[in-house]
Amino acid sequence: MNTRQLLIAIACAGLLGTSALTSPALAQDSIYVPLFTYRTGPYANSGIPIANGMHDYLTMLNERDGGIGGVKLKVDECETGYDVKRGVECWESVKDKNPTVVNPFSTGITLQVIPKAAVDKIPILSMSYGLSESAIGQDFPWVFNPPATYWDGMSMIIRYIGDKDGGLAKLKGKTIGFIFLDAGYGREPIPLLQQLGKDYGFNVKLYPVAGKEMSDQSGQWLSVRRDRPNWMIMWGWGAMNPTAVKRAAENGYPMDHFIGIWWSGADSDASAAGQQAKGYLALNISGLGSNYPAIQDIKKYVVDKGKSQVESDRFGNTFYDRGVYNSVLIAEAIRNAQKITDKKVVTGPDVRRGLETLNITEARWKELGLPNFGTVVHTSCEDHNGHSPAYMQQWDGAKWVKVSDWIEPMKDKVLPLLEKGAAEYVEKNTGWPKRTEACDKPS
Repeated sequence: MNTRQLLIAIACAGLLGTSALTSPALAQDSIYVPLFTYRTGPYANSGIPIANGMHDYLTMLNERDGGIGGVKLKVDECETGYDVKRGVECWESVKDKNPTVVNPFSTGITLQVIPKAAVDKIPILSMSYGLSESAIGQDFPWVFNPPATYWDGMSMIIRYIGDKDGGLAKLKGKTIGFIFLDAGYGREPIPLLQQLGKDYGFNVKLYPVAGKEMSDQSGQWLSVRRDRPNWMIMWGWGAMNPTAVKRAAENGYPMDHFIGIWWSGADSDASAAGQQAKGYLALNISGLGSNYPAIQDIKKYVVDKGKSQVESDRFGNTFYDRGVYNSVLIAEAIRNAQKITDKKVVTGPDVRRGLETLNITEARWKELGLPNFGTVVHTSCEDHNGHSPAYMQQWDGAKWVKVSDWIEPMKDKVLPLLEKGAAEYVEKNTGWPKRTEACDKPS
């Protein structure tokens, strides 16, 4: 090889070396946020507005702010159809793409991927759903479920019912019915409900609804009509919710004594029955409507530019706002991770630290352009939930209206059961890893 050939070979090798070094860097110039969504299937009426809200808030941050901390977000959706098998397939399809966080948006999917989180170093954000016991950070360092667990939600509903009946002591001898989707999600709060029944002397009647019965429920509501419970509580999802509301009205059940969890309070859940649903109640953890600066920014930067799938008459509805709330948690965790690590492009392990140091105060909600949209969200190494309050909303025949102050959960009842449940989970899952992750202080 002569001198000229040697120089060309060295130059080519240098170019190849540069390419090999810069390609990964180019691939890492964004923050990857996969969204597990279900725009199809029997739960699509609930899944579509949530997917739109999640997607649009993150897109707005890209369009308005250039992302977070100067880094664009790469937002992809993986369609699960609310099916556990497809949800696990989504996890497997994204895990090698350096996801910063995964939102399963299904209790069934969440339960299946929890054991994978620590192995694959991907934090799970299951916002007020999933395994309630994963609030115990010492046992579940990679799983987060703020701002409140299902058990918190059940305790808030019982507190609300007690207040309406003149105090919790007045519940003695009464009957509270529980109609629920007969799956992990629906069964989740039953142990607490039964414990509260023992504590306050009320009877509990269970009305399970199998997936194939969601659009019928005639048998369940005939039983409700026969049993005449003083109050009814619902843990429903998708097509189950509007069907239950319609059946309750048809059977003459007093709608102002029928209360849903925050996943049974979509606009479509009540609007299907229209005026007949008037009085129906549901807990809510997020804002109502589109009259918030940040949501108006979504309209300006995303919806009006044709970058959203939301229909104009559904922009800012209850579950759209819930999707926005979920993405606020994601964005705040990413910001925290950037501060903690002094890195712009953060990874899953970094964002795990960010989720563990959430501190969204009333002042911070206002700074985000979402004043009074949510209450304080505070997480720590020990507490991956925060056990924040929720409020009661009521259907006035055409829209949801806030009808209560923020209702605090019964932490004294909930926390011992969560700790017991977490210990049992660890014991049943042989070889469950002990926490080795260090703790960070909130920024």
